[in-house]
Amino acid sequence: MSDLGDLYQEVILDHYRNPRNFGVLPEAGRAARGDNPLCGDKLYLQVRMKGDVIEDLRFKGSGCAISVASASMMTESVKGRTLAEAQALFERFHPMVTGRGAAEGLGKLEVFSGVSQFPVRVKCATLAWHTLRAALEGRPDAVSTE
Repeated sequence: MSDLGDLYQEVILDHYRNPRNFGVLPEAGRAARGDNPLCGDKLYLQVRMKGDVIEDLRFKGSGCAISVASASMMTESVKGRTLAEAQALFERFHPMVTGRGAAEGLGKLEVFSGVSQFPVRVKCATLAWHTLRAALEGRPDAVSTE
């Protein structure tokens, strides 16, 4: 494996073992559940908004290393951003993990660029993002990758 690939793997494992923004968010105004039945990933995401800015967000749940690391890094990436900025980030992240877009300019999220080589793992990497979208849109039904 290349040095860059090793680094990416280390970052993903660190976020899996020590997820950031993990837990319950007091006074969350929005929430959504996500489920990836194929891999067994389950996610509950809470979001607190201040105007159109994502003031804070947290997640709980369990899943594979890619799913948990993606949720951890997603929360770090969108915290403090506007709804439009978070949506734009998702619109760049999703094509990267599906192999239809470039990784450049995504910062730490670039560690997920290799996911496109494993199509079954794309759902793991995007579950948190789809769940965030559901929470922000106020959709009450659980998000499923199936």
